[in-house]
Amino acid sequence: MENRMVKFYSKESNLVALHAIPGHFATSHSHINYYVDVTSIKTRMSEAMEAAKVLHARMPRATFIDTIVCMDGTEMIGAFLAQLIERSGIMSTNRHETIYVVSPEINNNSQMLFRDNNKGAIAGKHVVLLLATTTTGVTIRRSLECIRYYGGIVEHVASIFSTVEEVEGKVVESLFDREDVPNYEAYAASECPFCRKGHQIEAMVNGFGYSKL
Repeated sequence: MENRMVKFYSKESNLVALHAIPGHFATSHSHINYYVDVTSIKTRMSEAMEAAKVLHARMPRATFIDTIVCMDGTEMIGAFLAQLIERSGIMSTNRHETIYVVSPEINNNSQMLFRDNNKGAIAGKHVVLLLATTTTGVTIRRSLECIRYYGGIVEHVASIFSTVEEVEGKVVESLFDREDVPNYEAYAASECPFCRKGHQIEAMVNGFGYSKL
């Protein structure tokens, strides 16, 4: 499968690239014709730093940013993004005057939660939500619901790759979008043209990677 991989570079920086594999894949919410791999962006320090720079430049300026909530293993990008936000002079309401970088726990029912020791990083805080890939917006909606449940105020939503431009009135700032991966499509499982033709699913995929079937 990997020998079909195609590399696409960010319009803003040739130091950041995602990899896309054409085929028939399933996420928890849809079927897609490309698996978009952002592993190197999340795990290589130089790429994570560059990704944070691009996302920071795209984000509208906020009065306060206190916390970055990281999904799908984006903590390294989140840490660099927090550093850039602090250097830009955006204020924090945190007493220690520095930004939290946290991730929610996902339980067996796919529910997101923050343990008591992390609730203080969310309650009453101005939050940036950071994700790896977004195809339907379902994970963003769940994340927004979780953050708001714990009393957080979502200022921005950012994703490395996204085909969704807005969720619940929040603009999704992304490094890569549908135009960067030509002919990228996402389908409801009941409407998937590959399934209708009898093509088997090659792998289950999410923001962490893929598992071949």
